[in-house]
Amino acid sequence: MNLFPPWLVPPGNGRQFTVPEIDNVPDLHGDIIDPQLVIFFNGNQFMVTRDLIAAFQRAFPEYERIYWETLPPGVLVDQIREGALVTGNLRIAIRPDILTAGAARIGQLDRECRWFARMEPYTRNRLGIMVHADNPHEITGLGDLGRPDVKVSMPDPRTEGIGRLVVKAYEKSGGQSLADAVMKEKVENGSTFLTDIHHRQTPMRIMTGESDAGPVWRTEALFQEQIGNPVKLVEIPPEYNPTATYVAARMTRAPRSRAADEFLDFLTGPEGQRIYRDYGFLPI
Repeated sequence: MNLFPPWLVPPGNGRQFTVPEIDNVPDLHGDIIDPQLVIFFNGNQFMVTRDLIAAFQRAFPEYERIYWETLPPGVLVDQIREGALVTGNLRIAIRPDILTAGAARIGQLDRECRWFARMEPYTRNRLGIMVHADNPHEITGLGDLGRPDVKVSMPDPRTEGIGRLVVKAYEKSGGQSLADAVMKEKVENGSTFLTDIHHRQTPMRIMTGESDAGPVWRTEALFQEQIGNPVKLVEIPPEYNPTATYVAARMTRAPRSRAADEFLDFLTGPEGQRIYRDYGFLPI
């Protein structure tokens, strides 16, 4: 069981020092010293980004140093606004060239802040329910997450865009009563845990038995199955399952605008799209 992140093979060109639970930094990637391109990805794509960046560098070998993050969109937006990210004792003050997020959030930021010079939709995704491979509570759908005996790991809608879509899915499938049961009653009694970073916390909580189920992007459950962790995907029927569109946006004040445009062209081109399909993401 590969319980602790980063869940990816680390780069090989340097002294390896990764200590599970202590020093693993799973969502900060690449070369932070004098980068030639900086990308802030919404975190659910962490499993794609290594292959994506490597393919881009093969196509554009002049870009040797790329730094990217895979954190919740709310955290990335706050990082841009406040000028830095602080994790542990490390302060990272770096401006991104590209921000990716859901189409609604990118649109809102562009209307309110005029942050972006170019916006490209590039993939879509749907929701699923992650459960332990044994599924001891026999969870078959969203309605089961309202049961008193089911401990839920739930993305916090205040910081994770997926959380707002999940609430809509609750309302579609079980009405306001299901949404209130999961998001109010069970939050108050402690059987719903609100995550800060669901793509890391939810798999770990399910594998350790702290939670029984968690709504996630279906690609996250598929990835955990792929790497052999004891979780599985419970599908959500299409009529209750909103589809999200992801948009990559070049910042108006991108420090490395040429590299950013070349990356956006690659991302929306055949090779970038193939890589996303390989991980179960949907085409535009």
